[in-house]
Amino acid sequence: MTKKIFLAVSLIAVVVLLTVGVCFAQDGGVAPSAAHAYITLAILFVAAILFFTEVIPLPITAMLVPVSLSIFHIIPSKAAFANFGNKWVIIFMAMFIVGEATFVTGFADKVGKMTVKLSKGSEAKLLILSMTSVGILSAFLSNTGTTVVAIPMIMGMCASANIRPGKILMPVAFGASLGGTMTLVGTPPNGLVNSVLEKMGPAGVNPFGFFEFAKIGIVLFVVGILYYALIGKKFLPDSAVECSEEELAQKPKRPEKMIWALLIFAFVVAAMATKFLALEVAAMLGACLVVITGCMTMKEAFKSVDWTTIFLFAGMLSMSTAMQKSGAASMIAEEVVTLVHNPYLILAVCCAITALVTNFMSNTATAALMAPLAIPIAVQGGISPLPIVMGIAMSASACFLTPVATPPNTIVLGPGNYKFMDYFKAGWPLQIISFFICVLVIPMIWPF
Repeated sequence: MTKKIFLAVSLIAVVVLLTVGVCFAQDGGVAPSAAHAYITLAILFVAAILFFTEVIPLPITAMLVPVSLSIFHIIPSKAAFANFGNKWVIIFMAMFIVGEATFVTGFADKVGKMTVKLSKGSEAKLLILSMTSVGILSAFLSNTGTTVVAIPMIMGMCASANIRPGKILMPVAFGASLGGTMTLVGTPPNGLVNSVLEKMGPAGVNPFGFFEFAKIGIVLFVVGILYYALIGKKFLPDSAVECSEEELAQKPKRPEKMIWALLIFAFVVAAMATKFLALEVAAMLGACLVVITGCMTMKEAFKSVDWTTIFLFAGMLSMSTAMQKSGAASMIAEEVVTLVHNPYLILAVCCAITALVTNFMSNTATAALMAPLAIPIAVQGGISPLPIVMGIAMSASACFLTPVATPPNTIVLGPGNYKFMDYFKAGWPLQIISFFICVLVIPMIWPF
């Protein structure tokens, strides 16, 4: 019933949007540029409602954005859909495939078993080693896939050592999200804000490098591990659950191809980090090689791509173009700058809004909504957009209050037998700590 109400409200909003668009299209005394700006903001508002309520699938909402922008002639249809060829879309599509090859051939499974062996039945050691290994893998592979692979091994270890899984699985999920913040390909929001920065950033401002995210990401990651190892473990739920090594187990399909998968993966990362090849060229070459060498089949390659992320990414990038072309971004920037002058306050507001919203909707969608708004505000205020954009990227992944904040949070909900409030109780201190780290440390690395 609730979803139906939300759907009705959303449909009414769409109808209002259409009516307003028609009125603006006619000579109604409003300048065309201003009309386009208001229509763009209306589309953004409706998209935010649909993202938040998920009354229709997220990819469909994302696709309706370029459709609406084309219908109202905010940007040409060619420009609205051009982002499916955007290099970041290609990079993430290819890296999903390259990363999956390490799962199919058993490398991730091997790392997990080694972690369990090193812990020797100690809850503290298992917590630290699990968060560390999963986080490091998540910096280069899908944090979703890494978490899925880690769960059965952690569950098995908990069963043999008589440790409650609830004490381990939630920190592991948080570690996966924080680990993803350390590289360009670790989590979609990082690539997305880089793409928006390329499209909307002022002249002379270059996007972040492959490992540049690690300057702040590694701080968040290490602090997260230390927090749960020393203090946070007291806030973790002591949930009882049936433990089994076979639960969610995934057998490697082609262990004999592991060396090929690792060599290809290492080559892709090295090529990206050194810029020996263009990022999209390196990623797509790696995706082709894992199929050519037999690490995975074409069917597995297609299946490994998270199409929700791809459609969200490509669809919402059109909003960045529209915000700039229509003048909506400048209009908002001027209003905000007249109210807020302190750059630290601007960063704090952007981080707080991003973190709050991400706890209830897709972090990729949140980054896609926030980045196009934040860059013009920074430029209009005479400060560098780099710290603001980095704050949004980090805040979109450092979310610990709900099971829907990130995919890893959702994945451990069932196996850990957690309740919704368990996340809030265990995650709110780290949420606050992460916020202050972002606001205080990011400007030290990327000055205003």
